[in-house]
Amino acid sequence: MIRIATRGSQQALTQSRIVAEQLEQAGRRCELVVVDTAGDRTQSANVPLHSIGGQGVFVKEVQQAVLDGRADLAVHSAKDLPTTPTAGLVIGAFTERRSPADALVGRSLIELPTGSTIATGSVRRRAQLARARPDLEFVELRGNIATRLDRLPDGGAIVMAVAALEVLDLTDRIADVLDPAEFVPAVGQGCVAVECRDGDHTFVDGLAAIDHAPTRHEVLVERAFLAELGSGCSLPIGAHVDSGRLFTFLANFDTGVTVSDTIELSDGDLGADIDVARDAARAAHEHVAGA
Repeated sequence: MIRIATRGSQQALTQSRIVAEQLEQAGRRCELVVVDTAGDRTQSANVPLHSIGGQGVFVKEVQQAVLDGRADLAVHSAKDLPTTPTAGLVIGAFTERRSPADALVGRSLIELPTGSTIATGSVRRRAQLARARPDLEFVELRGNIATRLDRLPDGGAIVMAVAALEVLDLTDRIADVLDPAEFVPAVGQGCVAVECRDGDHTFVDGLAAIDHAPTRHEVLVERAFLAELGSGCSLPIGAHVDSGRLFTFLANFDTGVTVSDTIELSDGDLGADIDVARDAARAAHEHVAGA
């Protein structure tokens, strides 16, 4: 029996059940081990995610369940997983990616009246939407999917990951899918990452059956961009690989400077593409820091 550690949100449970089904198709029985995380314990609409630790607040306790032997695997939304490796763990699989895009629920961007309110807890999403529509107003948004959908501002919109709505069969709520080339998604958005204990070849080898090589390549390149900026970087960051190109976004809220770039990648050389992503991160940081 494979024990899979997961958060208890509806989205996390659904993602973990899909991973379990994939492993069961390969002949392994699974059960879920539900873990409470710091991020889940502070799901208040008035507490910004970055103020309680940002990236990592939804994964540390799930990882610990594997490290202390309560579970064999940890399932995460890849965008929640810090780029700094966790000692004793290895990412054994990146599952095939769903849509990486963000979406507006409520009204489309073009339909929003001047001065409309957008609810989102993401500094990246705020920076990108403010660049496209400087007239918009923003309010904080936290909570599970159902809670966020219930907090739709009057006449405004909320921003959600398309993948989250796909997982929960809620795509009928989408008013506008934002083009990932312009509204560059969070690193790893739309992908599920599965961790196991480093050196535990039973699971390292077993996860190869559900690892999606093209998605792994894309997400590792995106994570290299983020890692170069530093795991403690609080700037609004986006990076997305699609069709052999790396789309990047970085903003500085203090100066209002934003930088976007589209960079051609190699023909499948992961090492070369990681180098390109690191170079792009350094150039972007110099641009927003020196402006």
